[in-house]
Amino acid sequence: MPIAINLDRVMVERKISSIELAEKIGISPVNLSRIKTGKIKGIRFSTLEALCQVLRCKPGDIIDYVSPEEQTSETELGEIVERNYD
Repeated sequence: MPIAINLDRVMVERKISSIELAEKIGISPVNLSRIKTGKIKGIRFSTLEALCQVLRCKPGDIIDYVSPEEQTSETELGEIVERNYD
């Protein structure tokens, strides 16, 4: 998927837990988890605005576009190559 969700990284930088963030923006922890994992088809602008207000960030800090070329190189970097040194 060309859209990457970086909410976890922003939350770590701001030192805020999922439960605390969910309470502050007025959504359930389950829905926040779905946003964090990208298991959503869309997000309301009001939810995105609340996330940005609480986390003191911009939408681009949370949501990013990853081109197909970048996805390919990330996949190649993430592969484990097995080598035999016998």
